Amino acid sequence: MTDAKPHPVIHPRLEQALQMPRIAIESTQPVLEGGRFAAKATIGHPINVTSKIFADGHDQLAASICWRTKDETTWRRARLKLIGNDSWEGLFTPTQVASHEFMIEAWWDIYETYRYELSKKHNAGVPVQLELEEGRLLLERASQRAQGETKAIIDDLLHRLSSAHLDDERVSVLLASETAAAMADADPREHCSQSEVFPIEVERPLALFASWYELFPRSETDDPNRHGTFRDVHKRLPSIRDMGFDVLYFTPIHPIGRQHRKGPNNTLQAGPNDPGSPYAIGSEAGGHDAVHPDLGTLDDFRDLVAAASEHGLEIALDFAIQCSQDHPWLNEHPGWFSWRPDGTIRYAENPPKKYQDIVNVDFYAEDAMPGLWLALRDVIWHWVEQGVKIFRVDNPHTKPLPFWEWMIADIRERDPDVMFLSEAFTKPAMMARLGKVGFNQSYTYFTWRNNKAELSEYLTELNEHPLRDCYRPNFFVNTPDINPFFLHDSGRAGFLIRAALATMGSGLWGMYSGFELCESAAIPGKEEYLDSEKYQIRVRDYHAPGNIVAEIAQLNRIRRQNPALQTHLGFKAYTAYNDNILFFGKRTPDRTNFILVAISLDPHNAQEAHFELPLWEMGLPDHAETRGEDLMNGHRWTWYGKTQWMRIEPWHQPFGIWRISSDDMDPDLK
Repeated sequence: MTDAKPHPVIHPRLEQALQMPRIAIESTQPVLEGGRFAAKATIGHPINVTSKIFADGHDQLAASICWRTKDETTWRRARLKLIGNDSWEGLFTPTQVASHEFMIEAWWDIYETYRYELSKKHNAGVPVQLELEEGRLLLERASQRAQGETKAIIDDLLHRLSSAHLDDERVSVLLASETAAAMADADPREHCSQSEVFPIEVERPLALFASWYELFPRSETDDPNRHGTFRDVHKRLPSIRDMGFDVLYFTPIHPIGRQHRKGPNNTLQAGPNDPGSPYAIGSEAGGHDAVHPDLGTLDDFRDLVAAASEHGLEIALDFAIQCSQDHPWLNEHPGWFSWRPDGTIRYAENPPKKYQDIVNVDFYAEDAMPGLWLALRDVIWHWVEQGVKIFRVDNPHTKPLPFWEWMIADIRERDPDVMFLSEAFTKPAMMARLGKVGFNQSYTYFTWRNNKAELSEYLTELNEHPLRDCYRPNFFVNTPDINPFFLHDSGRAGFLIRAALATMGSGLWGMYSGFELCESAAIPGKEEYLDSEKYQIRVRDYHAPGNIVAEIAQLNRIRRQNPALQTHLGFKAYTAYNDNILFFGKRTPDRTNFILVAISLDPHNAQEAHFELPLWEMGLPDHAETRGEDLMNGHRWTWYGKTQWMRIEPWHQPFGIWRISSDDMDPDLK
């Protein structure tokens, strides 16, 4: 190992310094690792760009955002605004789902510098005859450069200038906003500097705002001894749609191996009729590109995709890179796997958990490069060709980052509508990195954030750089593998609490079937379901008493009707004087949609608190009058003043969702 050498500092020669830009452009956002990775954006949603821009001297500067798709040659432009202390800000709105790039241009604003100096001198009573002549010459030179409507405006200004009899009239012409706009259009952009070009990935709306419903197709049956089929799933589509979901996610639908098949509750011995874990993929019936014969045929699956689409639902499939010991690849490509010295294959482990029915591929085995990589890419593309555009990826943090970066880019170059959800419960740096290399959405720590401090801190962190630019959180309230401790004994109120937190906290949320029935039976001391559906068929009565179907439907309806709730961004914690009540707000940038949410974190007892309405964010005084509307029941009222009081009774409803508005809101904030 050699000693690391410092990166050399190279000072410019004189001829190089003479060509270097005078204007500094720094700290541009949204940028990930200097542009190594693309920041995330969504079609139709404005992208907020900020930068530090400054130069020597006191001359005024101007700046623009320039953007285009990566296959375009012409830049679009939008002006940046100076917001103080050399900080500039602006917006652009992408209109295509595609890979984009953007940069910052900044230049000496000759005419704005002139206007600034003329205004100061004229207001101070200093004679400005020479300055007036300078202004006339600037307009004349601009007229020579300008074309079309801009030239006509400048020529008219020159005529008005020459026709004016008083210096005050000339000053008025030269300082007019109309003059400034025309001169900006004709600006020669002296000392123009450009930043580096940065990537940005623009994705479809479902990448930012979606409600996921997860089910096992084989459990869509009324008899635990009869395997459900794709045809059976058709009957569930209307009810899933009516609850407000738009993504229907299936656990693996592939053939399941026989060797080491798991029985009920993960026992090592399966009976002859036990279906096994769908994550033990592969049998004599095929591998990752096949469907389980008991579910139906590939034609049946395509029919289901089409039927779901007619109900406004998009099918998502599980992509689990693991194989049963009956998977065809073990015979066809033994060099893709890891073998022990005694010739046995190494099965999967996540100590203390053991998965004897599963074996993992070895991405860097000599025989696996590039054959395995290409085969896995082709599996994804096979399902895209069947109409699937969304994939939930099982444990991507246990597979190589270079594989994901290559594979996702390869697929999205062919079809930019394809999306990937990362199911990685691991260390924060890896979870963020998976977002950077291309995953559109990510599972989160939300499942284990329960008290007020934890939730406030985590929701705030997700709104800050760099996570806000690379990590779209999907708040799943439960999964087949995770039966959260909070739900074990919290009853119906506990399920409503977690549903409200998920639906209001992020634009993306998901639930595994049974949540709407408040299923909570657990293996004692574990975050695992008793009689887990991973190992057996579960028959459910979705109309059973005590269900929360109506509440879930209303929460999803509220999300659809309020743009502020269609993203995790915009979260802001507000003051409620009770540690058992989380009180926060979300609003659109223009403040036309302002939602307040109060959630009791105690599923058993009533909680009360004084709280503060965020009137300051509406430009209102502390004594202002505002309107409130309860979005769960439609009740309306008037609030008087900043300090208010609430009481939340979990046996009625453990949360409140209110829309706040005022006719007296500061117009500059609208």
